[in-house]
Amino acid sequence: MGEGRVSPNWVLLSLMLACLAAWLILDAVSVAPNRIVPGSAYAALEIMSGWPALLLTAPMLAVVVLAWRPDQQRLNLALATTVLLLALLPLWLSAATAVLVEPSMPQARVGIGPSLWLLLFLLLLVLIELRTRLALSRSLGWCLLLPMIASWWLSLALWLEPLALQREYQARSAQFTSALTMHLLLVGAAVAASLVLAALLALAMRRHAGIRRVGFGVLNFLQTIPSLALFGLLLAPLAWLSTHVDSLAAIGVSGIGWAPAFLALLGYSLLPMVRNIHVALEEVDPAVIESARGMGMSRRQVFLQVRLPLALPIVIEGIRITTVQATGLTAVAALIGAGGLGTFIFQGLGQAAMDMVLLGALPIIVMALFADALFGSLSERLRQGGTA
Repeated sequence: MGEGRVSPNWVLLSLMLACLAAWLILDAVSVAPNRIVPGSAYAALEIMSGWPALLLTAPMLAVVVLAWRPDQQRLNLALATTVLLLALLPLWLSAATAVLVEPSMPQARVGIGPSLWLLLFLLLLVLIELRTRLALSRSLGWCLLLPMIASWWLSLALWLEPLALQREYQARSAQFTSALTMHLLLVGAAVAASLVLAALLALAMRRHAGIRRVGFGVLNFLQTIPSLALFGLLLAPLAWLSTHVDSLAAIGVSGIGWAPAFLALLGYSLLPMVRNIHVALEEVDPAVIESARGMGMSRRQVFLQVRLPLALPIVIEGIRITTVQATGLTAVAALIGAGGLGTFIFQGLGQAAMDMVLLGALPIIVMALFADALFGSLSERLRQGGTA
């Protein structure tokens, strides 16, 4: 009997071929003399006679070859190559910036083109595919991003001062810090309040079927209301309350600002949080509960020492979903004067300044990914501890 032929990894092949197409065909960077004048676009092959682009093409072709017959050793090699490519991208951008920006252009701005954005996105998908195939833990998967993060930090600190995104940040660093702080406060307050309310609601739903039916009906209805519509519905009642209740006005409650944003985020956060807590508590194996009662545990002890620890991984998943959702929705709160990173997004859209849009959007993406990684890893560890 001959040795069985290993099937190609078509997902990895397709992603890496798309990387090659994006890298070699699309524009990689644009250079403008200032913020007002439109920039000139350059493909990777047009910069430095194209040889650095061809050097980066070689690792991509290597991954294509490795994906054709992907055994364990070749997948590990493909993973190391992908991590190297991600770390090389900011270094290539730094070299391109040094070549394209002349010393006589102190206000020049270098924009990241569609080629680099698409390549970054596709390489991250390749990384996810390889992590899944190699059955790496979530924590180790995120550690693979550390070389890329270090490379971007070094490039931004030393060589990428003309980067348009960097210039937007330097011009608005104080405003950015304030917006980031407000964004985090709104998300943290909404998630914390929804956790407390959801726990109380889930416990009440377990005891009374009527509360469960009505509660899920109301929460499902809230989830169907568009975010802007919900913000608008809250303006009038909160404005009335701030006018007639001095204590509420004293803490800053009004028709616009943080109050309607917080209440809307709380409303959207309740459904996933309540659903996960309720399911987590209900899905505990009845045999485990009976065993605990047979050991003489009281009802309170069974809940605190058996049911709650076993339900905790699913509860953490609810917190993960809620946090990621709230991180994105908070951007819309800028439209009602609540601040946050959405301020840069809408200002940038109004001024047709895409780098300002990115200044608000990229931190939101990073925060959402960080929350997903943190709570996902915690849930995974709790599951492993429960099955050990």
